Amino acid sequence: MSVWVAILVVGAGTIALKALGPVLLGGRALPARLEALVSLLAPTLLAALVVTQTLGGPHGVVADARLAGVGAGMLAIALRAPLLVVVAAAAATTALLRAFS
Repeated sequence: MSVWVAILVVGAGTIALKALGPVLLGGRALPARLEALVSLLAPTLLAALVVTQTLGGPHGVVADARLAGVGAGMLAIALRAPLLVVVAAAAATTALLRAFS
């Protein structure tokens, strides 16, 4: 199977899944319990992506300059820095550690 066929199949599946919700629910609201669960999905997925991209390596868990960059960003967030400063601190920390290692 070519890459483009796989992309088209995944795209069609995504559209079908997104259309399934309104079709099944109609004009009704989600139950409160399910709505609470759905509201937690985005932050959970974002956290999972950050962890896998920070610690993931070709042969398992790797603690390198990326981890220090995320730590610097977390410190900047804890100090209530603006988002641009948070990103700059994380990027600069990662770049400096990569330059000197």
